[in-house]
Amino acid sequence: MNTNPGVARHHIISVLVENKPGVLARVSGLFARRGYNIFSLAVAPTDDDRRSRITIVVDVESAPLEQIVKQLDKLINVLRIDELAPGDAVERELLLATVESPQATRQGFAVQVEVAGARILDAGADTVTVSLEGTPDELDRFAILLATHPVVALQRTGRVALPKIG
Repeated sequence: MNTNPGVARHHIISVLVENKPGVLARVSGLFARRGYNIFSLAVAPTDDDRRSRITIVVDVESAPLEQIVKQLDKLINVLRIDELAPGDAVERELLLATVESPQATRQGFAVQVEVAGARILDAGADTVTVSLEGTPDELDRFAILLATHPVVALQRTGRVALPKIG
């Protein structure tokens, strides 16, 4: 979690690549060889199935942005690199969590989930699985709310981001 919201701790790099075997391994290997700490990494095909977009969030302290971009640009399957400043990007993550929620307190928990903008995906006898899609800060706040209940499992996808238009 970002304990100082006024300070950007991460670089967001959007890399358009050819959708070929081994490209992700080459990109992530570059970061490993240079000792850069990847905070999150998400990859998926674009609207053109010949291309994929890799969104990499890198710890500012471990990686000088200019050096990262130069190294990525040398990789053969890299088509385009966009550096996304947090204010210039639309960012989203997905959080899934299973928490203990006995039937006796389920309705109150469901209200908390709804107020947070999350959804209940599955409910068992004593557990509930919820999801929230939002900005990293929104997910951080939701995780704090969830911590008031016994969390069985929690998973975040990592950031995906695109430049803002206009």
